[in-house]
Amino acid sequence: MPGALPEAVDAWLRRHGHEVTRLGALHSGGDVPWTDVARELGALVAGGSADSGVLCCWTGTGVSIAANKVAGVRAALCGDAATAAGARQWNDANVLCLSLRATAPALAEEMLGAWFATGPTHDPEYRAMIDAIRNA
Repeated sequence: MPGALPEAVDAWLRRHGHEVTRLGALHSGGDVPWTDVARELGALVAGGSADSGVLCCWTGTGVSIAANKVAGVRAALCGDAATAAGARQWNDANVLCLSLRATAPALAEEMLGAWFATGPTHDPEYRAMIDAIRNA
C-alpha cells in the first residue's frame, strides 16, 4: 500500500527526534503533483529551513529529478541502506528519495538510519567533487 511508506517514514523521523514538516498529500489530504512537492521541499532544504528531506513517488525517479532542479539540492534515489549512506558520505546528498512501489517500510527505516548516521566525507578528493556539484 503506497500510503504506508510515507506514514512509516514520518513515524520513524518523529521517533528519532526529527522535526517533520508534511508536504503534498500528507499535508493537504488531497492529490498534489509530485513535481510541486519536490520543488517545495527542495526550496525548504536549499533555503536552510530544513537540513534534509525525504521524498516519495511511485518509482522515486520523478521526485529525485524534480528536486535536483532546485539549486542547492542534491537528491539521491536510494534502494538500500548502503546506497543511502554512500549518498550522504560521497555526495553530501541532502534529500533522500524513495520508491513507493519498491520500498517496504522496514527497508525505509534501515535507509533512514544509515542516512542520518552518515555525514559527508572529509576526504579532499571527494570534497572537491562535492564542491564541483554545488557550483555547477
